[in-house]
Parts: sequence; C-alpha cells; structure tokens
Amino acid sequence: MQRFLISRVAVLIPTFIGVSIIAFAFIRLLPGDPVQMLAGERVVSPERHAAIMHQLGFDRPLVMQYLSYLWGLLQGDFGTSIVTKRGVLQEFFTLFPATLELSFCAIVIAVCLGVPAGVFAAVKRGSWFDQSVMGAALVGYSMPIFWWGLLLIILFSGVLQWTPVSGRISLLYYFPQATGFMLIDSLMSDQKGAFLSALSHLILPSIVLATIPLAVIARQTRSAMLEVLGEDYVRTAKAKGLSRGRVVGVHALRNALIPVVTTIGLQVGVLMAGAILTESIFSWPGIGKWMVDSVFRRDYPVVQGGLLLIAMIIMFVNLVVDILYGVINPRVRAG
Repeated sequence: MQRFLISRVAVLIPTFIGVSIIAFAFIRLLPGDPVQMLAGERVVSPERHAAIMHQLGFDRPLVMQYLSYLWGLLQGDFGTSIVTKRGVLQEFFTLFPATLELSFCAIVIAVCLGVPAGVFAAVKRGSWFDQSVMGAALVGYSMPIFWWGLLLIILFSGVLQWTPVSGRISLLYYFPQATGFMLIDSLMSDQKGAFLSALSHLILPSIVLATIPLAVIARQTRSAMLEVLGEDYVRTAKAKGLSRGRVVGVHALRNALIPVVTTIGLQVGVLMAGAILTESIFSWPGIGKWMVDSVFRRDYPVVQGGLLLIAMIIMFVNLVVDILYGVINPRVRAG
C-alpha cells in the first residue's frame, strides 16, 4: 500500500508543474493590456505605462517571470490581485465556500437520482424505463450548460416565477456570514425566512450544475449493474430463493458501486468546470464568476493562482479516489 501511495503522489509533481505552466501561459496568450484594462477609458502616457509594467514585473522576460512565479508558489505565495490589491489565496478562500456549497448540492442531486435511475434501468433492461433513462441521460450530457441554465431561468423564474433569477439570497436579508455557507449561516441567523430564501436561490444553479454528473453517474451505474448481474454469485443468490430486492440491493449493488465511486470522484473536475458557466449565468458569487471577471480584467495573478488552486483541488480529490479504490480493490494496488 505504501508503494502504491508513493507512486500516486509522485505523479502529482510533474502534473503540478505542467498546470503552473499552462496557468502562466494562458492569460498571456489572450489579447489585451493589463495596464490599459486597469486604466479603463483613461489615457495612459507611454512613460506611465512603462512604469506600471515595471512595477508589476511584466517587462521582464517570460522565463524570468515564470521562475519568479514558481518560486513564490513553492513559498505559498499565489500572488496579489492587480485590481483589488488583495492576496489571491485570501480571495479564493473567501469565495470558495459559495462554490463548494453549490457543488455539494449538485453532486448530492446527481448521486441521489443517478444511482437509483441506473440501478432500475439495469434491472429493467430493454424496457421503456431503461430507454427513457438512457435517452434522458444522453440529452442531459449533451445539453450545453449555458443554454440549459437560460431555459430554466425563463421557465421557472420568468414564466412560473417560482425561483429567483440570480444571487445567493434576497437583498432583504443581511446577517454576518460566519462559515461562508449561506444555508448554514441563514439557518443560524434570527431572521425569519432567510433560510428559505437561500434555499430557493440554490435550486436552479444546483440542478443546472448537476445535469452532466447525473447523466454520467446514471450511465455508469447501469453499465456496472449489468456486468455484476451476470456474475455467478448473483445467480447463486437467486437460486437460493433470496428476494429480488436483496439480490439487487445487497449482492449486486455493493459490488457495482466500486466503479461508480470512482466516477463520482472524477466528477469534481466536471463540477469545477461547470461552476464557471453556472455561476456566470446565475451571478453566483463563487470562484467561477471570480475567474471569469479576472480574465476580462486581465488580472494575471488571479487567473494564474485561481487555475492552479482549482487544479490542486481536483488533483487532491483524484488522489483520494485512487487511494480509496486501492483500498476497496487490492488488485489495483498489485497492478
């Protein structure tokens, strides 16, 4: 197990360096001048422009800029925002609870609906239910997030007026946010109706963000269940006269969940990528919207640090999934 763990951790080192290079180069490949973005409509003289570029260190060779950036990362310094003058790490962890709350609700919806749907589709293979679930999963996986989000806003917020259009909570409520998680903070506050307002603002973004993971989990669960239902121990359990629910729920599902758990862990990357579009559509004040705004403002340190921090979270989750998979299935460690 120790050798297995060391091999997995060793892979993270070149991955970290590769992601840092991509994050460094990404923002610099975009057209636009960070100094002019800061100035807005004001005219900046060439002397002032050169002085600001020198102050920010953007007049040095790219190799030197990257080495300085990498050295700062090794010391835990992710840079300082050009626009807000705040540390990138501080801003990230201030906004991260909003994204984490949204992603957690989305993955709960995806798991609670996707796993049962996949199980019943496998048990009723070839039936109308199976075809309907797989067809819906295909549509959900293929539907662009920005289009799906706008459709739901038009229907539920515009036509039916059941849910709010954007934000995390109504402007009528204000209270200190001790944890950063709006559902928890609103529940702890003494303001009546705050929790329901926060919950209503969370429904549509969670559904939009959960659509693709839900489709993937449903299809993976169905595939794993079909494979397990054909195993000898399942046929033996049926021959013993065990009830269908016990055969499916105890003997088949427990073994089918091994690849499903891996799939759920890998959906963290999908959630992070989807959160960027979802938060932009619903004006959700998380790291996704923060990253999009920083790209438009050419805020180099924020884009570099944000991409790297998101990648580190995804790498950490994948590492945990690999370790759990190795614990569940010893053949993975042996391989």
